[in-house]
Amino acid sequence: MIQLYFGPTPNARKISIMLEELALDYQVHEIDILAGDQFKPEFLAINPNNKMPAIVDPDGPDGQPIAVWETGAILIYLAEKYGRFIPAGPRSRMECLKWLMFQVSGVGPMAGQFAFFRFYAPEKIPLAIDRYAGELNRQMRVMDNHLGGHDYFAGPEISIADFAVYPWWATMQAVSTEPRPNLERWGDRLAHRPAVARGMALLRQKLRPEVIEGGMKKKFSPQIYSTLYGDDQRAQAEPSPASE
Repeated sequence: MIQLYFGPTPNARKISIMLEELALDYQVHEIDILAGDQFKPEFLAINPNNKMPAIVDPDGPDGQPIAVWETGAILIYLAEKYGRFIPAGPRSRMECLKWLMFQVSGVGPMAGQFAFFRFYAPEKIPLAIDRYAGELNRQMRVMDNHLGGHDYFAGPEISIADFAVYPWWATMQAVSTEPRPNLERWGDRLAHRPAVARGMALLRQKLRPEVIEGGMKKKFSPQIYSTLYGDDQRAQAEPSPASE
């Protein structure tokens, strides 16, 4: 059974959607990043980069367990293992991978930076907020234009590229400066898939009031800020004496 290390974030929901669409049995291990679960030794043994989600497949490529982290890598791993949601033809496969990389290298990081400067930074810097909001709008324009001629990002069939973009769509909509009819049509199509709905709902009840989706009912405490963005986070990148 796949072991899923998960918290209710857009990045992690890419993987819960994929597992639900594959109709796989999986076991959820909650990683509360606000509490610092990502720094626990048992999780660092799975992902030394202290980021979730991650998976452990007890039946890896050689029959041995394998840990996979980074959402693009997890989606490709699962798609290739089960032969679904990644096109077989080389041209359409490359189309899928292009849009997947567009999401993991562009949409996610830009949305994350926007959220930090807009909601979590102790000092509001208008130039930074405008810069990332503008880039998100540019990316939405690119995607909306593409979806004007396609049902899904890789063509007529849904793929891991769609699963990667969809959990970030709500975040992007919040800063949209113009109509996005093709993206909206695509988003509605995914929203009506039961497996997508299940993947999006996983651990939603665990959302904290400090986060955007929790309603921003309170600010981060100094400890939580340090865990996510400050000294505690940076300390994890320092080599330990044993590793020097």
